[in-house]
Amino acid sequence: MVLIPGGTVRLGSEDHYLEERPVRLATVAPFYLGTAPVTVAEFARFVTETGTVTTAERASPPGSAQFQMSAGPVNLHDPSQWWRFEAGLSWRAGLDAGATELPVVHVSLSDALAYAQWAGGRLPTEDEWEFAARGGLDGAPYAWGQDFMPAGRLMANIWTGAFPWYSAKGVPGPSRAGQFPPNPLGLFDMTGNVWEWTQSPFDRAAPSCCGPDAPPGKLYALKGGSYLCAPEYCQRYRPAARIGLTADSTTAHVGFRCAWDLAE
Repeated sequence: MVLIPGGTVRLGSEDHYLEERPVRLATVAPFYLGTAPVTVAEFARFVTETGTVTTAERASPPGSAQFQMSAGPVNLHDPSQWWRFEAGLSWRAGLDAGATELPVVHVSLSDALAYAQWAGGRLPTEDEWEFAARGGLDGAPYAWGQDFMPAGRLMANIWTGAFPWYSAKGVPGPSRAGQFPPNPLGLFDMTGNVWEWTQSPFDRAAPSCCGPDAPPGKLYALKGGSYLCAPEYCQRYRPAARIGLTADSTTAHVGFRCAWDLAE
């Protein structure tokens, strides 16, 4: 975990999507945040010790939303072109594939909250998460500064190619922490890789760009973007970016990391 020093920062953006507006000042108290998203191996230990059955496993029918590359160019306003429900799919897919060092996905908000409590922590608020992602670079569009690809270097696990039918990096998916540089506070994957749950309600309606359309119900904020964010489709690989999903949503590109309060 990393100590986040706290302070006052400008959150949000006026330059991109409506749900990121307005820019506002927020003060965040010091706290600890996980260095990287929770992995499949870590989540497996939690399930073994607690006997937890996740939301996707107990759904009717059991399953989760899976990304599927299209055969060619499609209407980018229609996420059903690249999302499908896969019966029986859950977080265990990563375990079965031996991908235990990758971020756990196909987990709901309640799954994430249960893990965080078991780990002696909690989920970060949206303000805490964005404060930590910015890493002291107040006002910069990216977690690493002003330029999307400084010196031509890709800084995060995001989509490269033509979304959603051609990926220049091969089969798209989550990556192991440490494959891309950390932010100035030493946090990995605060941009791209997997969207991360926060405990904060999503306070305004907005079209779903980065996942299946959420069913009716209270939405919660997710931060960070994912491996499916692409320059021509979903430019949400920025600290200000946010989407909302219902608490029972599970998808192939959503995970989480834990936060901890400072000892009294």
